[in-house]
Amino acid sequence: MTGWAEFALAMGCFLISHALAVRPGLKAGLVRVLGPRGFTLAYSALSLALLAWLIAAAGRAPYVPLWDPAPWQAALALALMLAACLLVAYAAAGTNPLSFGSRAAPFDPARPGIAGLSRHPVLLALALWAFAHVVANGDLAHLALFVPLGLFALVGILAIDRRKRRALPGWADLARNTSLVPLSALVTRRWRPGPPRIAPALIAILVWAALIALHPVVIGPDPLAWFR
Repeated sequence: MTGWAEFALAMGCFLISHALAVRPGLKAGLVRVLGPRGFTLAYSALSLALLAWLIAAAGRAPYVPLWDPAPWQAALALALMLAACLLVAYAAAGTNPLSFGSRAAPFDPARPGIAGLSRHPVLLALALWAFAHVVANGDLAHLALFVPLGLFALVGILAIDRRKRRALPGWADLARNTSLVPLSALVTRRWRPGPPRIAPALIAILVWAALIALHPVVIGPDPLAWFR
């Protein structure tokens, strides 16, 4: 199977797998069988495999150009990817019971860390990753790939926020100085960032550099081609 049919099948499998996995009844049954850690590992492995297939299928789809590439698009994509790496690094290094990707405790609502910038930094990073690749790729297949993935991440922010609001005791107190809309707590002066931790930033920069170096080897296009 090649062309648009494979792309449509891959996109359908990716979206359906994520929609089914969060249904309470199905998820509870899978957790009973696999255990919480086993479910997380299996779900992560399936998601990565389907995402790899989806990206490969987009590369095999017919090339339909929509706009001409330009150096500013590559520069913007690189900047957005650095921001995404920083969000994931600070989420992994911090505490945030309001989303996933961080330890739940100890969490101080008066000093929420990365949650002050975004309550759901990992999903925001995924949305930035998708938008960066929309900007960098000017063809129909990659637009059809990354726009739904970006919207999926944004819808996930709202869905997880609603779920946590219902399930987490003391949610209102925990979330009072955090931002559903990125930086809204800073704009409304509910949050003032403290001195940034250096280690997560350094790790993020190293990961960002590694992604740039490996991109032409693993994916194909060279993110730095415009600047060589």
